[in-house]
Amino acid sequence: MLLIDGLPADRIPITDRGLQYGDGLFETIAVKDGLPCLWQRHMARLEKGEQALGFTPTDKQLLWQEALQVAAGQTSAVLKIVVTRGSGGRGYRPPSPSHPRRILSIHPWPDYPAEWYEKGIEIRICETRLSNQSRLAGIKHLNRLEQVLARAEWENPDIAEGLMLDQQDRVICGTQSNLFLLKGDQLLTPKLSTAGVAGVVRELVLESAEQFSLKPRLTELSIDDLKQGDVLFMTNAIMGLCPVVRFEQTVFELKKIPAELMMFIGHTYLAAG
Repeated sequence: MLLIDGLPADRIPITDRGLQYGDGLFETIAVKDGLPCLWQRHMARLEKGEQALGFTPTDKQLLWQEALQVAAGQTSAVLKIVVTRGSGGRGYRPPSPSHPRRILSIHPWPDYPAEWYEKGIEIRICETRLSNQSRLAGIKHLNRLEQVLARAEWENPDIAEGLMLDQQDRVICGTQSNLFLLKGDQLLTPKLSTAGVAGVVRELVLESAEQFSLKPRLTELSIDDLKQGDVLFMTNAIMGLCPVVRFEQTVFELKKIPAELMMFIGHTYLAAG
């Protein structure tokens, strides 16, 4: 099912600024038993993005009703919400006033192998670098060409994810996920002050870390830092928490990730509301 501004439709005008300039935002949300998961966290990030881009705020209660309509009857699915600035003429200057457009669609739940969670995934470094732009850092805007180019770099099905660096060779994130490094009781994740998306499950891990005797810290990480850590794991709103067993020639012991943390995130990230 597809809704555009609350109505069943499958087309937008060619004047839409999301199409013309990537002038918009999106959220990718897990759906379980017809209900969007971590909704409040997704809406909080969407609101930050609207503020950063100067959008007229969308009615979040209206979005909720539309999300329920699109997700109805779905046992496990992925809800995608796209909010563009709406239509405008030629040129970069945003129209004033603007009339944001809402696009909601439902997609099949990805068939992630069970062994990803039991035995861990293999990851690699991408050659494509992320641009540094503090005004866009953290939000989930529509400009994802860097991720598209990075994901096109490999075809090997044994590699589940690629790590992306910024212009200073600092590790930022995966092509579609956030990264955590565990070293002793230190739980480290890259700062996202100039690049990257602040994931909702990343936020959940950071908020809950101390109850599992971990000390969370936002920091700068290099490739060498990753290889010297005890273990790595990746997170996003669809995969949840996925441990990393191999990064290049480094092999990690998955048992060093607290089982209680994995269980907590595994249950919590699929919670409604």
